[in-house]
Amino acid sequence: MRRIEVGGAQPYTVTVGPGLLSQLRVPQRQVALIHPADLPRPFVETVQTTLSPTVTVTVPPRDDCKTLEVYSGVLSRLAQANLPRDGAVVGLGGGAATDLAGFVAASYLRGVAFYTLPTTLLGMVDAAVGGKTGVNLPEGKNLVGAFWPPGAVWCDTDTLATLPPAVFAEGAAEAYKHGLIADPTLLPRVLSPDFRPGGPGLEDTLADAIAVKAGVVTRDLTERGERAFLNFGHTLAHALEAVTDHGVTHGEAVGYGMHYAALLSRALGGADLTRHTLAFLGWQNPQPLPSLTFEDVWPYMARDKKADSEGVRFVLLHDLARPYLARVPGEVLRREFGVWREDVAARVPPVGYGGA
Repeated sequence: MRRIEVGGAQPYTVTVGPGLLSQLRVPQRQVALIHPADLPRPFVETVQTTLSPTVTVTVPPRDDCKTLEVYSGVLSRLAQANLPRDGAVVGLGGGAATDLAGFVAASYLRGVAFYTLPTTLLGMVDAAVGGKTGVNLPEGKNLVGAFWPPGAVWCDTDTLATLPPAVFAEGAAEAYKHGLIADPTLLPRVLSPDFRPGGPGLEDTLADAIAVKAGVVTRDLTERGERAFLNFGHTLAHALEAVTDHGVTHGEAVGYGMHYAALLSRALGGADLTRHTLAFLGWQNPQPLPSLTFEDVWPYMARDKKADSEGVRFVLLHDLARPYLARVPGEVLRREFGVWREDVAARVPPVGYGGA
């Protein structure tokens, strides 16, 4: 079992290991449990037995739960159950469910305690750690939300055994990203056969990937500087999710987006790291993308949350573990998008697309 400390004004511990769902303890007497409809029933029953929640709310799976309509409905359920100010919200499930649960906790009665129990690799490495919560709008991903750190995070590695291989590979994108921006030792470890549910390299590689994010958010919770580096590959990734109405999953979109960011980095004089991003795409084997044009994705990239009054900023790399923020000239964005499209099509032939 590994424990990673997240510091800052509201410190907490991330615990990584097997059997954690049956060992949970929270100080609050009344708890609201939020989980997605497709979560294996034994996980829900174990947590219900352990925590005896006042109310359990089932929400739609994946990003279908991250809407203002679902968010409003969950708040109403908590109010109907009379969850008190000294109660707590527990988010159980993948990254989308814990994002929603955190935003509910941040806003119900102007803020109640929050705990996360991620059950996917993506949720463990990324969404459950760092206090970012929120929902999507039709105009883009994660455009509404709040910073609301959890009281604790429990990553029960036993839950990963239930994931289809493609879903596990989605989460590996965020772990690999942490290798590119901060800890290059993670790169071969993520692609190793040992990094798999039940594998001998799972717990330590997962904990070390989480430690990268824990260190960053300890130093910069509200993304005033360094935390933006965690968005490497995400500008295009979020655009791919939005333009396909989430037909492309987050983890696979990040895999694609990291390669685009590597191409931009090289174009602006950085080291050529495309061998790493192409190696990851080859390992992940993501689903085919639609036949997209630059005009399809640019409106969504332009609304990226790293944008400011002067335009869109991209997270790029001078070299491994040397990230920086930059505004990229439009002609470079367009040219490298063409290169990116050729690279990914060579690995995964594009499918038809009905967009503009």
